[in-house]
Amino acid sequence: MRKTILKIAICIGACLLIGFLSSFATQSSVNDWYLTLNKPSFNPPNWLFAPVWTVLYILMGIAAGIVWSKGFYHLWVKTAMYHFGFQLLLNALWSIIFFGLKNPLAALFVILTLLVLIVLTIKWFLVVSKKAAYLMVPYLVWVTFATVLNFKIWELN
Repeated sequence: MRKTILKIAICIGACLLIGFLSSFATQSSVNDWYLTLNKPSFNPPNWLFAPVWTVLYILMGIAAGIVWSKGFYHLWVKTAMYHFGFQLLLNALWSIIFFGLKNPLAALFVILTLLVLIVLTIKWFLVVSKKAAYLMVPYLVWVTFATVLNFKIWELN
């Protein structure tokens, strides 16, 4: 049980670190460029994003830790964790492209790819642990919403 908790803690830390690092790109333009964009009526208030992402990164970390604790030597666990790692990198890349490079169209292509990778990650997590797969569902829902939001911001600007 200690090893599982340690792996969960490491994964939560890694997810929060990625979120923290990508927030530098976000902060670089969220208070100026982003404010000037036309946004759809369903755009959430800016203060909501940080707490939502914090909760999602924690859930993602718990899920990844559960999968990792099943034994990285197992092919299914390795496959699931590789998918998880790639989607986490794309998650950070989206912030860099959307906010850092101020390019909603390129970010839209990244987030569409991210959606596919999240679905594949959930598929592989499901093979290893149903609980881990279910913990990823809120992330999928939020990124689906973010994809629609990204599209509408691109369309309106």
